[in-house]
Amino acid sequence: MKTIFNKFLVLSLLIGMFASCDDAVLDEVPLDFYSPESAFSDVSGFEAALTGLYARERGVYYNGGDVNFSLLFGTDTFTEARYVGFGTDEKIIDFQKAFAPTKYVPKYFWDENYKVISSANVIIKGAEVSSLPQDKLAPLVVEAKFFRAKAYRDLVYLYGDVPILLEPVTTRKDDFVRAPKKEVLEQMVKDFQEAADKLPSISAVKDGKISNIVAYHYLAETLISLGRNAEAVVALNKVIGDPNVKLMTARFGRRISVFGKDVYWDLFQRGNQNRASGNKEALWVAQIQEDVPGGLVVTTQRNNNVLERMHVPAVWSLTDHKGKAGFLGRASNDNVGGFGVSFLQPTPYLDATIWPAGYVGDMRCNNANFIKDAIYDNPASLAFGKSINDPLYRSTNRGTTPAAGSWRFYKWFIKATTPGDHPTLMMDPAQINGFNQGGSGGTYHDMYYLRLSESLLLRAEAYLNLSQPQKAADDINVVRNRALATPVTPGEVTIDYILDERARELCLEEQRSITLRRLGKFTSRVILYNPYSKPFVLPFHELMPIPQNTIEANLGAVMKQNPGY
Repeated sequence: MKTIFNKFLVLSLLIGMFASCDDAVLDEVPLDFYSPESAFSDVSGFEAALTGLYARERGVYYNGGDVNFSLLFGTDTFTEARYVGFGTDEKIIDFQKAFAPTKYVPKYFWDENYKVISSANVIIKGAEVSSLPQDKLAPLVVEAKFFRAKAYRDLVYLYGDVPILLEPVTTRKDDFVRAPKKEVLEQMVKDFQEAADKLPSISAVKDGKISNIVAYHYLAETLISLGRNAEAVVALNKVIGDPNVKLMTARFGRRISVFGKDVYWDLFQRGNQNRASGNKEALWVAQIQEDVPGGLVVTTQRNNNVLERMHVPAVWSLTDHKGKAGFLGRASNDNVGGFGVSFLQPTPYLDATIWPAGYVGDMRCNNANFIKDAIYDNPASLAFGKSINDPLYRSTNRGTTPAAGSWRFYKWFIKATTPGDHPTLMMDPAQINGFNQGGSGGTYHDMYYLRLSESLLLRAEAYLNLSQPQKAADDINVVRNRALATPVTPGEVTIDYILDERARELCLEEQRSITLRRLGKFTSRVILYNPYSKPFVLPFHELMPIPQNTIEANLGAVMKQNPGY
């Protein structure tokens, strides 16, 4: 999965042509000499199309635009650091502006997920009419059904009622109707269940490929949304009880000899995300590899997967107490975390509220995993070797408000980058440990879609719904014990506590907006924990709007807008 061959990507473009409910997109336009008949003439054609599905799913969240991070901005966990004069519709603070039906964010996630659905439907239909042996096609079909259900999962939690498409759209269609949320969830159960029943074991699939237990996890999540919590527990038992997976509790991987680090730190080092590294906790991983066709990132040009750029603060821009350059600039790879530009800042809730006093007593917020300091490293500075937090050497351009430069440094999570371990081709020989300007800002490791810790926290949610707080606490404490955190008691377990634990464990990994909306907690948690977005959030923001261009193009039926928009 590391190298996605060009011919697979070219073929996959064919099945992505029927993209969304936008009338213009639904016009059929043949590309070159490819057609479904020629693309699906053998099994390799189906495999190529599935490769395209993986690439399309990865692109929804890990391509290079600001919009890829818009389900993190404006939640209880993250805000836009430069929110005075620098915010955009995609770096969300003001929901009344960013969530207007004509804006890009609601259009993007609608269109991209319907592209996944359309591509999956073409594969499924192609298999139905194929003369190839069905035993060869069956595992490929359920893989496509998984991706169809996963796309509906994102859509139903972001938008509520949405049209259900189970067949390819091959002619102009303008009479789409929104199906009730319950019907969408029930269709997802069908697809996820079939995938769970028929996909291979995680021990039998290549790194980056989905397995039966990945499908069981999302099946369980869907069952919880339908109130079928006991069935969800059964499904999650298959995930958590699989002998091929376990929570990592001892150091592992390629940087195990780095002194003073820990197993949580190891999870986010380059090369440590896949099972080949010894990682038994990873259930599904987005494959990202620099400088190979289809690998998403390139070391010599502006990148995709720019989590480093978005989340890591612009430490290198700080002056010293005399107003002089305090850092070597972007050459300060080890000390400043890379080429951060200060956008995706933790809210006070994620910065401090959910952690123990002094950040002592939870591995996930220690000084290896949650960075709270930097050392002036410009030898020409009188502050050389001093902490930026030393009041005697307070930076002259690090004020207490965004307008005064508070965005130049905030606490940040190491999982966004790999200080001292960027790809060799990124390094500029003219600088000491410095970057070339091309690939700076990218995050050069594979990204987790799903880890076992999330399955444990999801089962805790199901147990809580079943009024079994002891079992819920037991699952949470498996995660907390690995972090050397104080165990939670059954009486402390609430859905808000589970959301707190997800923030501690999964921040920057889960699409937080989807999690909150799935649980109907989006607006209440924003009001409670995000003081920057609180003035702009209203009850109807629990759902995104249906894109206006979709409504206008749907001339043959009424596509109702969500209330409030």
